[in-house]
Amino acid sequence: MKKDKTHIHWYPGHIAKAERKLKEQLSLVDAVIEVIDARIPLSSRYDNITGLLNQKPRFLLVNKSDLVDKNELDKYIEILKKETGTSVIPTSAKYNKDLNVIVKEAIKLSELRIQVIMAKGLLRRPARIMVVGLPNVGKSSIINKLTRSSKTKTGAKAGVTRQQQWVRINPQLELLDTPGIIPMKQEDQERAVKLAFVNSVGDNAYSNDIVARELLNVLNDKQTNIFKEYYGIEQNNELTLENIAICRKWLIRNQEPDIERTSGYLLKDFREGKIGKFILDNLNL
Repeated sequence: MKKDKTHIHWYPGHIAKAERKLKEQLSLVDAVIEVIDARIPLSSRYDNITGLLNQKPRFLLVNKSDLVDKNELDKYIEILKKETGTSVIPTSAKYNKDLNVIVKEAIKLSELRIQVIMAKGLLRRPARIMVVGLPNVGKSSIINKLTRSSKTKTGAKAGVTRQQQWVRINPQLELLDTPGIIPMKQEDQERAVKLAFVNSVGDNAYSNDIVARELLNVLNDKQTNIFKEYYGIEQNNELTLENIAICRKWLIRNQEPDIERTSGYLLKDFREGKIGKFILDNLNL
């Protein structure tokens, strides 16, 4: 199938099934953890999360916070707190210093429903939490962090998790892992391309060179200068895939820039945080 040069498309048949299954499983849990990506903290949220979760109590985990500037992220966290009326906790699967904070928040949100159950004469049970988020925001990695193990499937490509599974965190808390969810209709191409930047859209939905060029286009002046320094481009030269290829000597026949190779490395370098720590959402959105 030929990929559209201006639009990102996906046809995730399993996503609709995942949404239906998620709604079925809501009755089993007390509260929800919504995981989002710190690099696009606004764009990586599910549009209709409140309706989808049927008003279940929830809090947000802003994952991959190690890949962005902390002071800048704090501004987005305050916005998210006001918009959602929930707790918003920055985190990363790479460190464990906030484990107790996350566990305590999950248990606290579950207490109301547990009290209702106990009022009916049933014994106290562990808090039950559902973890949701768009593909590849790091849900399974967060659960592995919480369990200090690798009991759930993780991977570099979007949509690795397919089946729901319970994971015991401690005697007080159980997590229900769920497949990532993504909007069925994507009319906002600006948001779609940001999801592609961070690999939350399967790579069969777009061409690397188009997404790489879009990434360069959305950078502000400060970010552009950091990219130039990383790839060895003179400050008075334009930041383009062609100039990056020339500086890195990624050339093909007749000394032409190898755009395919350059695009792949550019996206990989950005996603791994090698170039710098950037947030690509706009506070004015």
